[in-house]
Amino acid sequence: MIKIRKQNKSGQVWIETVLYTLIGLVLIGLALGFIMPKINEARDKALVEQAINSLAELDSKITEVIETGTGNVRQLEFFMKKGELYINATNNEIEIVLTGLSKLYSEPGLEINSGRIKIKSESGQKKSTTYLRVAYETNITYNSRDIDKKFSSAPTAYQMAIENLGNSINIKEISGK
Repeated sequence: MIKIRKQNKSGQVWIETVLYTLIGLVLIGLALGFIMPKINEARDKALVEQAINSLAELDSKITEVIETGTGNVRQLEFFMKKGELYINATNNEIEIVLTGLSKLYSEPGLEINSGRIKIKSESGQKKSTTYLRVAYETNITYNSRDIDKKFSSAPTAYQMAIENLGNSINIKEISGK
């Protein structure tokens, strides 16, 4: 007489479950490996374009104050989620520097124009940097002095006042607002 043994199928079910779970995790990992770089590129491009728009708005207020004459003041909320804003009073320039970008915004080393804004990208070993700059013929000061000022990224907007002093355009951060 031949004895037929009943197999224990619960062990097989657990092995299949673990295999299917591992296969699913590998597929998710592969998908994220291809999708995340594209998401980061799109995020960085949007970040540079937002910085261009913010700098264009600041430039517009400065130009408006220059054109309307001595004594005019304009206030501005300046948003900067990433990067650094430099008021370079010694060279009469305003610049935004965006570091740690996953992809170049433009051809490396080549300066391009977006209105009055000059855009230049530089590649690093793993990340790139984009510079946005506006130069002025008029003397630019910070707090009525020819000093350079750096503003770092912040979750809230900087409150700024731009004033035509006749011989210079003064930019200052408004405190208490």
